[in-house]
Amino acid sequence: MSVNNCAPAEERKKLSFLDSYLTLWIFLAMAIGVSIGYFIPSSSTFINSFSQGTTNIPLAIGLILMMYPPFAKVRYDQLGKVFKNTKVLGASLFINWVVGPILMFLLAIVFLHNYPEYMVGVILIGLARCIAMVIVWNELAEGSREYAAGLVALNSIFQVLLYSVYAYIFITVLPPLFGITGSVVNISIGQIAESVAIYLGIPFVAGFLSRYILMKYKGAEWFNNKFIPVISPITLIALLFTIIVMFSLKGQLIVKIPFDVIRIAIPLVIYFAIMFFVSFLIGKRMGADYATNTSIAFTAAGNNFELAIAVAIGVFGINSGQAFAGVIGPLVEVPALIILVNVAFWLRDKYYPNPALK
Repeated sequence: MSVNNCAPAEERKKLSFLDSYLTLWIFLAMAIGVSIGYFIPSSSTFINSFSQGTTNIPLAIGLILMMYPPFAKVRYDQLGKVFKNTKVLGASLFINWVVGPILMFLLAIVFLHNYPEYMVGVILIGLARCIAMVIVWNELAEGSREYAAGLVALNSIFQVLLYSVYAYIFITVLPPLFGITGSVVNISIGQIAESVAIYLGIPFVAGFLSRYILMKYKGAEWFNNKFIPVISPITLIALLFTIIVMFSLKGQLIVKIPFDVIRIAIPLVIYFAIMFFVSFLIGKRMGADYATNTSIAFTAAGNNFELAIAVAIGVFGINSGQAFAGVIGPLVEVPALIILVNVAFWLRDKYYPNPALK
């Protein structure tokens, strides 16, 4: 994994064999996961047996390990600069908490109004702003770790405070205005806080403590040149493990009802593309450098599928259409955002030709 946020295009060619073919490994992991789920039907039951409430332990472990190295690399002493740029910060929060939920709601209404369960599941995804995998996409695209960490921290706070309110507005109040029966979603602030604590709190604390303690006792040079290279591959390995687990859980359904998967995927793909490009262009217009701009774009495009799935299962049941749509969310997001990682590099070469601006 490259750790240089300012590396020019030619330096990316020096990535390791594993990193250079990342897209291939991800699609292979997806294929392996679907194959396991389809040819070994009992695998989903086995994986789900390792669950505590609505939290799947293997998935949680994969996500926590995946985010630990990026959080260990964050220069926490630089976070203050993130919050000083109120113009860029305000634009990012507006895109995340106003544009994003409304856009996903409208796309769900347009494409899934005849499939109300899928519609609600997709809306739940749109309301859950990304606090987890955005760290990985940002890392892969060589965005600013400090901006990503700062934005994720703010999104976490807003998520705890606003998710229940947003769920009521977008799923209970607004659908009847479009001639669609609303649903009641009962989700407490405590349940949301628990999700945030698991998927964000654990890797954040682990990364922060690792950086603070090891740099204090071993020195910055040892930390950056010895420790970081050792833990960096964990992100990719954990990402591939998580993808295999996610796809194996719904392997049979993906094969049996592929058109339903496509039906759910269409509004999601449109959403990811619009959010990424709109955010990137706004950031560029506001004068943000590539690293900052990339953090803003991926934070806007990603979603907290862990929370969306947990809510869908807890409220509507594990076999519901809402839960199925929730699971399809990350299955679409993974390939979509890995493509956007490559798009980000293309945009960097196009709009940031001067290395000093990167």
